[in-house]
This record gives sequence, C-alpha cells and structure tokens, in this order.
Amino acid sequence: MASKVHVKLANKVHVKKEDTVLVLSGKDRGKKGKVLSVNPSTNQVIVEGVNMATKHKKPKGRYEQGGIVHQEAPVNSSNVMLVCDKCGKPTKVAKTFLDNGQKARTCKNCNEIIEVVLNKKEV
Repeated sequence: MASKVHVKLANKVHVKKEDTVLVLSGKDRGKKGKVLSVNPSTNQVIVEGVNMATKHKKPKGRYEQGGIVHQEAPVNSSNVMLVCDKCGKPTKVAKTFLDNGQKARTCKNCNEIIEVVLNKKEV
C-alpha cells in the first residue's frame, strides 16, 4: 500500500507589517490598528492595541522589575481586513499588473494603488 505524502504549502496572508487593519470579529470588533507582525505559518497577525493580554512577569536579574505587563496577543488573519489609506474604507486587496510589468496591491473600492510589490529578483 502506497503512503500519501503531505506537502505543506506556504501560507499567504493578505496583510503586511505596517498596514492599517480593521478587526472584523471578536471582543475587539470594530477597532482599527497597525499590524506589528505577521506569522504566515500560523495565519496570525499582531495588531497594535487589539487583543490585549495580561502577563505576570517575574523579575530577571538583580535590577529588573517584575509585575503585570499588558501586551498584544495574536489574532487570526481572517478576522482582520485591510483599510485603504486613500478612501479610508475596509477593503479587499486586488493584485494588478502595471504597464511596466510590476505587480501592485490595489483597493477594490476606489481602485487606487496601495503598494507596489517588489519582486525578490529586483531586491
């Protein structure tokens, strides 16, 4: 009997670091914030000021102070939507090709270019 080989494909996340996003569901629904980090392997993003978690930190070393620390916890990327800088509305991202052959992320509401994507070969 032949065994099946599972190939893990690279996960793609529709938002990038420094994007402004709107939270669609959860306890922080309706909040806007900037994406601090993206983890494509788990499909999670960390958004500034959203999904705050309380951590009890123990002092390490002689002079470091311990206490209760509030920090952002990851949110699933399916629960956030990109906010267009030009029109200010939450939008889906369309990939379009420019006349010079470059790929760009565009807003589906106002058709404005959000960002020109650089190829890895060009960098």
